Amino acid sequence: MANIYDTANQLERELRESAQFQDLRGAFDRLKANEEAYALFKEFQTLQQTLQQKMMAGEEMSEEEAQQAQTLSQKIQEDEVVSDLMQKEQAFSLVANDLNRIIMGPVRDLYEA
Repeated sequence: MANIYDTANQLERELRESAQFQDLRGAFDRLKANEEAYALFKEFQTLQQTLQQKMMAGEEMSEEEAQQAQTLSQKIQEDEVVSDLMQKEQAFSLVANDLNRIIMGPVRDLYEA
């Protein structure tokens, strides 16, 4: 029987080689090469982290933060480089979610039995 951690490490290597990850890597490389798009992306990441921390602390989003999030979201949708990265990230996330569903199968089966 294979060591479960060896299997996980093999899966990690295969994920790095997957088309979805390679597409994501290419999109991120293009993003980093575009200073304006990269700055927009970093600003969006920072805002997301701030809002997530507030939510976890049970705090409400301010009117100003809501407006800032809306403005940034619109800018991201309009920026082809950032938008492409987000699409590639979503495609990779689908793979990761499918793998998680498969891996958690034994627990799901246990509770459904």
